[in-house]
Amino acid sequence: MTVSEILRKDLAGADMLTVEELRFLMNCTDQADLDAIYKKAYEVKARNVDTVAYYRGLIEFSNRCIKNCKYCGIRRENDKTERFDMKRDDIIRMAQWAYDHEYGSITLQSGERTDDAFVDYVVELIRDIKRIGDGSLGITMCVGEQSEDAYRRMVEAGASRYLLRIETTNRDLYETIHPKDAMHSFDTRIACLKALRRVGFQVGTGVMIGLPGQTEDDLVNDILFYRDMDIDMIGMGPYVVHHDTPLGQQALAMGIDSEEGKLRRIQLGLKMIALTRLFLKDVNIAATTALQALDPLGREKGLSAGANILMPIITIPEHRAKYLLYDNKPCVDDNADKCKDCLTRRVMSIGDRVGWKQNGDSRHFGKRTGAF
Repeated sequence: MTVSEILRKDLAGADMLTVEELRFLMNCTDQADLDAIYKKAYEVKARNVDTVAYYRGLIEFSNRCIKNCKYCGIRRENDKTERFDMKRDDIIRMAQWAYDHEYGSITLQSGERTDDAFVDYVVELIRDIKRIGDGSLGITMCVGEQSEDAYRRMVEAGASRYLLRIETTNRDLYETIHPKDAMHSFDTRIACLKALRRVGFQVGTGVMIGLPGQTEDDLVNDILFYRDMDIDMIGMGPYVVHHDTPLGQQALAMGIDSEEGKLRRIQLGLKMIALTRLFLKDVNIAATTALQALDPLGREKGLSAGANILMPIITIPEHRAKYLLYDNKPCVDDNADKCKDCLTRRVMSIGDRVGWKQNGDSRHFGKRTGAF
């Protein structure tokens, strides 16, 4: 078996990548082979989801969190983080800005809270945003583990997509990067993903790539998890260190944040995008800001490797630098207009176009449900 033999298959059409072939490709490190994989993944993207990048204007509206995940800069015990809640009027104003600037969709993201006041607030916020543009602005939610009833209320209020990253499907590794308590349960995360599907969300998940102790087999199993859970959209990126976290300090002590280590994680991140595209074909895949945190051209490379979703930050400048999940986050000093212009140039530089005014719903979801 060789890379060229595998890629000669009509993967953009009816031919499917086998699990054995997926494992073989995941272990490739030769740059010429990787470039061939990326090229084939782009062909699969072009045939199955088109060469269009859909924008999800990202509004990070609060960094208060009840969780204490060992990798995250806004973890509950990080007392160096300045906490904030964006004013409701500012959230609505930025959603209106997104609509006025022809974004088809926004993402509402925050730290995790599960109290009734928070859920009520989020549900009413979704209703208010759906009044913009006669309800045409799509809404993706990213507010963590909630009850099935809370998820249902969000759908009924008008949200259509939900991103809840599994972070890793290796249970032992999951338990290593989270505190060992009832609030950080692998089984609860799985149950939430299933609940999201039951209530009718387009379901998104994803992993961190290049975690300490993670193997190539783990990453293959992550892609198989996406298939087995029938996931509609993938948001994954290379692990980026936050120096004020337990995992970040461990990673720095291990020396994995060297330039060589960053290059390896970028390579793994792009390979995961490409192989997920080759294996699943019609899902939405994001080129995340984490790629750009490690490589100035990371998001362009992500699009060229098969991604079709971008999440330009439209959080108001006052709060951008406070929502730091990891170090060296791009665009924290920019405003929404600058991010839009910069990202659009990046999209055009690789020959893709922006899906202005388009919601960019997952074609996989449409096929799965018959919704469109």
